[in-house]
Amino acid sequence: MKILLAGYNLDADIIRELKEKSGTQQDLTPETISAAYARISRSPRAVNELRAIAREEVEKARLSNRNIVFEMGHSSVAEHAVFNIDVIGVSRLLVEEIEKFRLCSFTEKSQRYVLFDRDFVVPQEIQQAGLTKLFVATVEAQNGYYHALYEKLRPYVFAQNRALAENPSHKSLLEGWAKEDARYVISLATQTQLGMTLNARNLELMLRRLAAHPLAEAREYSEQLFAATKDIAPSLIRYTQATDYEKLTKENLRQSVQALLQNLRRPQEARKPAAVRLAFCSPSADHKVAAALLFASSHLDYARCLKQVNQMTMKEKKALFKTAFASLQAHDAVLRELENVDLQFELVLSSSCFAQLKRHRMATIIAQEYNPRLGVTVPPSIKAIGEQKNFMNIMTQTQKAFEQIRLKAPRAAAYVLTNAHRKRVLMKFNAREMYHLVRLRADAHAQWDIRRLTQKMLMQAKKVMPLTLMMACGKDSFAATYKKTFPRR
Repeated sequence: MKILLAGYNLDADIIRELKEKSGTQQDLTPETISAAYARISRSPRAVNELRAIAREEVEKARLSNRNIVFEMGHSSVAEHAVFNIDVIGVSRLLVEEIEKFRLCSFTEKSQRYVLFDRDFVVPQEIQQAGLTKLFVATVEAQNGYYHALYEKLRPYVFAQNRALAENPSHKSLLEGWAKEDARYVISLATQTQLGMTLNARNLELMLRRLAAHPLAEAREYSEQLFAATKDIAPSLIRYTQATDYEKLTKENLRQSVQALLQNLRRPQEARKPAAVRLAFCSPSADHKVAAALLFASSHLDYARCLKQVNQMTMKEKKALFKTAFASLQAHDAVLRELENVDLQFELVLSSSCFAQLKRHRMATIIAQEYNPRLGVTVPPSIKAIGEQKNFMNIMTQTQKAFEQIRLKAPRAAAYVLTNAHRKRVLMKFNAREMYHLVRLRADAHAQWDIRRLTQKMLMQAKKVMPLTLMMACGKDSFAATYKKTFPRR
């Protein structure tokens, strides 16, 4: 066996210095690794030799990439070329679109830990509609109240957590709790930044999809991202223009659905929709997971495994699941057999909560547009310090601005909404992903909004698959859950 380091991320400034010192720019491209790896399947040479050849013949490597990726359709070759991208000065609303891409890595400036300044994006659509003055006045009012609210929340948080406050090392933590509740009043136009890592295949997809987006900010992002990367790996990125499918499908569906609903008798919407509703789960979920456990540890076909499970007593099934979980530690991923059953939830949640939930990109997340008719989420701490009235006054001002903007620039109206505003989300995932979600988000250290949402999801899920989810809990309660499940260990 031989394991060789083929490459690793380098800061762009270092790469620039290397180019200047070496006097060559040809071999400083990730295309050579893609080309070398593409040749593995048809060459008897060692991989490190193939990489050396590709570096010496960059144009040949590029020609090979174009042929393999675009002519032969082996797009996975482009996944070997990886980019690190700084994304600066984009709105929180645009970040929701950027972070939809599953196979990319994102680290975003957190409104939980950083006290945001007053910087915000003024969308092109709002400028063109002559609504800049209204928009700026509303967002500045939100931002002014945000800073005032933080100053009031900070002493409250310290007073509520006196034991922690006695230790100076906890100052940043407690200030963060005040920031995370104050942020509910700031808008989706708030500027933020993130670090992004993605491969060339996903870069091409992102460029194409956001080039088709109805928001001008998204299209500008696509243009600037292309300008920053186009000369680095031209043989791996070709189809960057918006397609009719990506430009028209969503809008055509929206218009068709609106026409359809006009012809139907629309039921009256509930005054207060449920925050969490289990919409679907795999029938006989525990049986199916038990059968998958039998299948993985035997030579029986799946049909026979199902029959065997149907003949087992509840005690025997519980013992089987306990065997699967007996050696589980707090940070272990549960067995892949749990991916055989699904859960689907309909959620009504704040923008602040959605910002965290959307990070679970392996789940299927279908989000509606923000809907002020769903109300707003008011942090309990804001109620506790007597600021709910002032908070709602800002929400009323925001609502009025939203309605005016919606008439002239409907696509951009959401920019003025706040982290407190809500949307509906349809979220589907398997039981294994449920463990991951709950471990992170039902934990005592998780932010209160998403923790409350996740706990409700878990409570409903455990009713339909109690054996499968017997060890599902936040990290903080893992030890207690394990002791309860395995009292003699």
